[in-house]
Amino acid sequence: MKRTLLFRGPIKTLSGYGSHSRDVLKSLYDLDLFDIKIDSCNWGNTPMTALDPENDLFHQWVESSIVTSLDEQPEIYVQVTVPNEFQRKGKYNIGITAGIETTAAPKSWVDGINRMDKVITTSTFSRDVLLQTVYNETDKVTGKLIKQHRITTPIEILHEGVDLSTYYKTESDLELNIEEDFAFLFVGHWLKGDIGQDRKDVGMLIKCFCESFKEGEDRPALILKTSGATFSIKQREYFRKKIQQITQSYSNPPSIYLLFGQLTDKEMNDLYNHPKVKTMVTLTKGEGFGRPLLEFSMSGKPVIASNWSGHKDFLPMNKAVLLGGKLTEVHESASDDFIMKSSKWFTANYNEVVEVLKVVKEEYDDFLERSEELREDNMKSFSLEKTTEDLKMIFEGLSIKEEIKPTKTKLVLPELKKVEKE
Repeated sequence: MKRTLLFRGPIKTLSGYGSHSRDVLKSLYDLDLFDIKIDSCNWGNTPMTALDPENDLFHQWVESSIVTSLDEQPEIYVQVTVPNEFQRKGKYNIGITAGIETTAAPKSWVDGINRMDKVITTSTFSRDVLLQTVYNETDKVTGKLIKQHRITTPIEILHEGVDLSTYYKTESDLELNIEEDFAFLFVGHWLKGDIGQDRKDVGMLIKCFCESFKEGEDRPALILKTSGATFSIKQREYFRKKIQQITQSYSNPPSIYLLFGQLTDKEMNDLYNHPKVKTMVTLTKGEGFGRPLLEFSMSGKPVIASNWSGHKDFLPMNKAVLLGGKLTEVHESASDDFIMKSSKWFTANYNEVVEVLKVVKEEYDDFLERSEELREDNMKSFSLEKTTEDLKMIFEGLSIKEEIKPTKTKLVLPELKKVEKE
């Protein structure tokens, strides 16, 4: 009989954690080792429209496996969320998190991780930051150290994987109505923070692009495939105004296109492979993994990214274009409960960015050979099939103690012989 596994994650949401949840769940489904039940949760205000049960057998199985309660405790509990939400619901409890984007995790994450029997994260960077995070508890009067709070739960790395049947090098039939023949592409959320302070650093990407190509002929375009939590018209107009505010100081800025709205995986792959889309660029301040960067690498085109954090596991210096910079404190306009103002993250060297964009545009063919090698490497090492194999090894190595339950035993006394008096 298969062991019962309860899986909790934002599987229906259009979010990075939603995609990660669906991939982990698909790997567990393919392993066929467990009787899987699903506890679906939301992810902030992101849309709950990721599943298409009418056209996909896996999604049909997901819908049919969702439960609101179980009759008994599951043997294994897997939760894909941020660590402060981790709970113990099974005999053995596994937390899966994309990790952290800064140099320190909140104490609530340390406590959450220590509630679990094992934690899985997505990159070397995330694992190292989590294990290096320490909080000292001191006596308020004497200042003497009482206790150190650090992670004691084992942490393993399970890289996210690309579904090679969805993301691959191909001819694109996507209609992309832009005039320019060369376009840089950015993909990611435009999050809160002053210009130069938001996590993806979208505002400074726009400024650097304008500086690089503020004059001259045959200028390239910049495509921003971005959004916030939703795809509302109000939010689209908000981003349009932000772009206009950033570019208004330029008399004749290069073309910047806002690509807004939900695209299917096929449409995203077609976007990556479109002949006018030449490279992906991000000035991100920190990534637990950086999923779109990996997916784009399957097109065989160059990737330009910050030389820091999770994506370095699959973007080596010799096969991607990594931007220099330095660690800076998180600005209060970008901080929240998880991204702490007391921690640091990466700020690109903007002067270097301006020059790199020019060089990649002018010497584009020189970068293609390396990016094609990167595509071949990542197909082998970062596929969904590879993730499934690695997940199987993790589960085969689990030491799950069986719960000992009291049982009723009939008391049997020995027969006593009657002793005769003498």
